[in-house]
Amino acid sequence: MARLRHPTEGCPWDRDQTFASVAPYTIEEAYEVSDAIDCKDMSSLKEELGDLLLQIVFHSRMAEESGYFDFDEVAQNIADKMIRRHPHVFGEEGERSKEFHRDQWEEQKKRERTEKALRRGDHTPSILDDVALSLPALMRSEKLGKRAAKVGFDWPDIDSVFEKMNEEIQELKNELEAKTISREAVEEELGDMLLTVVSLARHLQVNPELALRRGSAKFEQRFRFVEKRLEKDGYCPENASLEELESLWQEAKQRKISNG
Repeated sequence: MARLRHPTEGCPWDRDQTFASVAPYTIEEAYEVSDAIDCKDMSSLKEELGDLLLQIVFHSRMAEESGYFDFDEVAQNIADKMIRRHPHVFGEEGERSKEFHRDQWEEQKKRERTEKALRRGDHTPSILDDVALSLPALMRSEKLGKRAAKVGFDWPDIDSVFEKMNEEIQELKNELEAKTISREAVEEELGDMLLTVVSLARHLQVNPELALRRGSAKFEQRFRFVEKRLEKDGYCPENASLEELESLWQEAKQRKISNG
């Protein structure tokens, strides 16, 4: 990477990159790692992990050029953090249960958030600190909900979540039935409804990001089945009626056409 970034002998594209321009590639590579895991493709996983590692090296090299830190410091920092968070493994503390370890882990993370807040001059750290803005919206809303729930700000049971969901659905309907429809208000109410769905997933101990990805994969598989059936009969979706599409969709469901 040092050679690629060399000001005269390096690659023009690599030399021109910044933290901001590389960040989207970093996110993309992380998702490709996840895809390889979902597909249980170890050959692809090996390749994608290498691509993700390249992103870390890229960022570390740019930071080193600016005098911030280098790759060795990145590796040392995470090693130190793991040692600090696992005193029952690396220290003299006795064996702890999973529950105790989880509580202590969260306490350690809380201390780290407080230290970060103080370094940036904020003397009132929030439990919501460090929930990255760049996370996918679904994943970020889940993390925000989990953080708030840790201090008791949560619905007491699933029935309460369903009540809230019905309330949000009605509020959205009210906006759509208004004489003058406000797109901003509709967007806000839809966002509230989605946030409640994420809360429901948390209460059900279901990962909403994974659930939606699997739901999307199932939709894709079934719709591809519909397309192939229409093609077999000399048609395409654009020329089929909604009734024909729905009939084939139901056939796909009966055959359990899904992502597995």
